[in-house]
Amino acid sequence: MAKLNISEILFSIQGEGSRAGLPCVFVRLQGCNLDCTWCDTIYAKKLDIKSRLMTEDEIISEIEKFKCKFVQLTGGEPLEHDINCLTGLLIDKDYTVTIETNGSKDISKADRRAIKIMDIKCPSSGMSEYNLFQNFDYLTNNDEIKFVIAGKNDFDYALNIVYGYNLIPKAQILFSPAFNILKPEELAAWILESGLNIRLQLQLHKFIWHPNKRGV
Repeated sequence: MAKLNISEILFSIQGEGSRAGLPCVFVRLQGCNLDCTWCDTIYAKKLDIKSRLMTEDEIISEIEKFKCKFVQLTGGEPLEHDINCLTGLLIDKDYTVTIETNGSKDISKADRRAIKIMDIKCPSSGMSEYNLFQNFDYLTNNDEIKFVIAGKNDFDYALNIVYGYNLIPKAQILFSPAFNILKPEELAAWILESGLNIRLQLQLHKFIWHPNKRGV
């Protein structure tokens, strides 16, 4: 079996997206092809000796300890790795699986039964040139598209993407204020003014625990 570079496997409360507040097992893979200015998982960006090489069976054995049927594959960037076998095994065992991806990797070959949460990079991230907009063709209305917004320029950029690609019928749209950069009330006002069916999301885990706390 293949071995995957694992940064951590943890059981916590889902802090983001339409399932925020639910217990979730997070499988954080190590290694990311992007370098966002506001990245909050810097420790998982590079492959290093601190990562654990684990087979799919070893990962599933860890997951099964938590008695929770909701699993999120995250990173780093999970699609830097071949996660199809792990994804399929989990879904075949009746797990709900979400894949949180940075929007720059091809999702066409990802298991269609998994829920994709695709992060489209706005200009403030410094990585917007790497957005792979062809991925929109492979999304369903079970999937989610996330924009992290650090200011009005990011918001306008995100709206142009939403309008230009007619995204609202294709997937759930999530706008998140960059933590400690944009006030949530400012983003809320812009969303209400837009008149669009966009979900404002906060990083719930950063309000429950210290924003820099690991393992949650």
